[in-house]
Amino acid sequence: MDILHLIKGGMAFVFPGQGPQYVGMGKQLYDTFASAQAIFNCADEVLGFQLSSLCFHGPKELLDDTINAQPAILTVSVACLELLRKHWQNAFGTGVKPALVAGHSLGEFTALVAAGVLKFEDALLLVRERGRLMKECSQDRSGGMAAIVGLEQEALLQICQEAQSEGIVTLANDNSQLQMVLSGELAALKRAMELARERGAKVVRQLAISVASHSPLMQQAAEHFQARVRDLCLHPPEVPLLSNITAQMMTTVDEMRQEMTEQLTLPVQWTKSVQTAVNAGVETFIELGPGQVLSGLIRRIAQDVQTISLNDQDIVKFLGESETGHSQ
Repeated sequence: MDILHLIKGGMAFVFPGQGPQYVGMGKQLYDTFASAQAIFNCADEVLGFQLSSLCFHGPKELLDDTINAQPAILTVSVACLELLRKHWQNAFGTGVKPALVAGHSLGEFTALVAAGVLKFEDALLLVRERGRLMKECSQDRSGGMAAIVGLEQEALLQICQEAQSEGIVTLANDNSQLQMVLSGELAALKRAMELARERGAKVVRQLAISVASHSPLMQQAAEHFQARVRDLCLHPPEVPLLSNITAQMMTTVDEMRQEMTEQLTLPVQWTKSVQTAVNAGVETFIELGPGQVLSGLIRRIAQDVQTISLNDQDIVKFLGESETGHSQ
C-alpha cells in the first residue's frame, strides 16, 4: 500500500536535530536513488569537500563534530524529503503539501527548506556556519548537555536555579513530558545532574555533545549568526512552520529570520509544538531524516496520533519498485 493511503487527518513533516547521525547514513539512498545522489553531489560541491564520504565512511569523530554533523543531517533529511515528494508526484501526478512543517533545533533549518523559505544550497552554508560559530563558542567556554528522564519541568527549573552557584545551566529542550535536556557550563551541569539523581530522576545521562546548545553560552554565536541571517534571501513560506521557541505558527519571513537567531540561546519547546500541531488538526506526523527520535517523542506527547518514520533506511520500502534504481 502506498504511504499516502496510510495517512489519516492532517499531516505534518518533522525533521530531526543533532544526535541521530551515524557512519553509513545516507549510503543506501545514494546507491539506490538518482535524486538522492544528486542531493549529496550538490552538498559536496557547495561545501567544497566530500560530505558524502564523511556520511558514508566516517570517521565517526569527524562526523560527530557539530560543524560537520549539522550539514550532514540536513543533507540526509532533504534527500528523504525529495524522494517522498518525487514518489508522490510520480504516483499521483501532483505534489502533496503538509499542513505544517517543524524541526527540532537544527531540524528547523530542514523545515525551512521544506517550506520553501530557504534553498537547500543556502541552508547548507548556513548550518555549516552555525556549527562553526557554536564550536567556537564552546572553545571559549566549555559546556555540555545532559538528558534527564522522570522529573517534571518545575522540578528541573528549581534544580537549575540551585546549580547556578556553579555557573550557567538551563533547560534546553522540553522534549516530552518527563524527558528534558539541560545545557550549560560543565561544573554547573554536573551539579544539576547530581541534584536530579538525588530527587528521583530515572535517567541522568550526559550527552556526547561538547557545546551548550540553547543556552546563554551561545550568545556570542547568536550575535554573529544574526549578521549572517540578515543578508540571506528568504522566500515567503509555502506552508506554516512551527517555531521552536514559541511553539506557535510562523507565516512570515521576518518571523523566521528572528527565529533562526534566537533559537541558538532559547530552549526548544517540542512538547508544546506537538500540542499546537495536534490542536491545528494534525493526526499524522511523518519524520524525515536519520533515526526516529522524534517519532518516539511525539507518541509520548500525543498518544492518539500516528507517526511514520521515513529514515534513510526505511524509506526504500515505502517507495515501491518503480522508484528504485538510477532511472529516476
